[in-house]
Amino acid sequence: MEFIYSLINMLSGMAPYLLFGFFMAGVLYAFVPGKFYRNHLSRPGAGSVIKAALIGVPLPLCSCGVLPTAVSLRRNGASRGASASFLIATPQTGIDSIAATYSLLGPAFALLRPLVALLTALVGGMLVSRDEKSGSDGNDVEVDTIDVPVSDSFVGKMRAAFHYGFVDMVQNIGKWLVTGLLVAAAITVFVPDGFFTFFAEYQFLSMLAVVLVAVPMYVCSTGSIPIALSLMLKGLSPGAAFVLLMAGPAANIASIAIVGKSLGRKAAVIYLGTIVVGALITGICIDCLMPRDWFDAHGGVCSGHCHLNTSLFRTVCTVLLVLLLVNAFVRKYKCGKVKNTQKMVNKKNVQTVIVVKGMTCNHCKAMVEKNISKLPGVESVSVDLVSGETRIHGNPDAAALRDVIEDLGFTLD
Repeated sequence: MEFIYSLINMLSGMAPYLLFGFFMAGVLYAFVPGKFYRNHLSRPGAGSVIKAALIGVPLPLCSCGVLPTAVSLRRNGASRGASASFLIATPQTGIDSIAATYSLLGPAFALLRPLVALLTALVGGMLVSRDEKSGSDGNDVEVDTIDVPVSDSFVGKMRAAFHYGFVDMVQNIGKWLVTGLLVAAAITVFVPDGFFTFFAEYQFLSMLAVVLVAVPMYVCSTGSIPIALSLMLKGLSPGAAFVLLMAGPAANIASIAIVGKSLGRKAAVIYLGTIVVGALITGICIDCLMPRDWFDAHGGVCSGHCHLNTSLFRTVCTVLLVLLLVNAFVRKYKCGKVKNTQKMVNKKNVQTVIVVKGMTCNHCKAMVEKNISKLPGVESVSVDLVSGETRIHGNPDAAALRDVIEDLGFTLD
């Protein structure tokens, strides 16, 4: 029962803030016009690097969704520096994860995460820009960051905001959020108290160990929060926990490979080095220069014998969040197949069927559909996220089709 109690306590602590974060993500989606991103993210120079970092910090893109988005941004004419800045800033944090961080880890962590993400994005983007040759002027570029809602009315935009925030966003991070909560609950219950205290005299060593674990691991910015909290409760220093929060979501093997392919090997080294060094420097500052009581946040989670610790308001939010998660999983694994089956009725056009591997969220699906649809000879594209089955009406060039998919970081079965 202690495992269940720990899981419920963490979920109830995050639920109100997650719901708020999902709502704000929907508002950004519905009310910020797409041309805003086209005008500010697709121009070469230092200005685009700064704007890309400022936009990327609050943007509600999960760690996997930001990769094809940034690659599409680059393919459509954005500078390498702006693309690198966007790639560094976006996965480390977001408006949903900032709210969730505040709920479990307190205001100091919630403030430091976006601040460090912004600074590392600026440094990394500027370093990449130093070696960038002038080329595209950035005009007339379509950037696939956030889709513009169909309706222009306030009611229509609010409907789009709620659907994106409470359906699409929950689908995008739901699996990783649940995984993070389960791992955190297991650590809280089964790892002995004080297990990491032997690192107390070797704080930098503990941070390096966290980097070695976090870099190959895939975890989203929100899913990493309960894991970091549970490790702190077992004796890991706040600085080392911060390294996990920053390096885990952004510096995974998949992102490094895609950055190297899209922006070049040197840019990939800068990308990884900026994230890791920025996280380590901040972690050292947290442990050595900042008051420890700023980071003693337990978020209502028990480290020993657990019991339920929640209020009526948090209980209602928790139930609502669980229902949204269930709805997201049902829609993701059932509704997608029904829609594709209905589209098979139209056999007037030549149809190419391929299987794209590596898509994990709606942003991945959208990037594949949008970039394939731009190929000559393509009339329409339909992607099933669960199976990866992609139906293309038209007659695209096979080599060009493969290049687009691989450039986005996915593979053909």
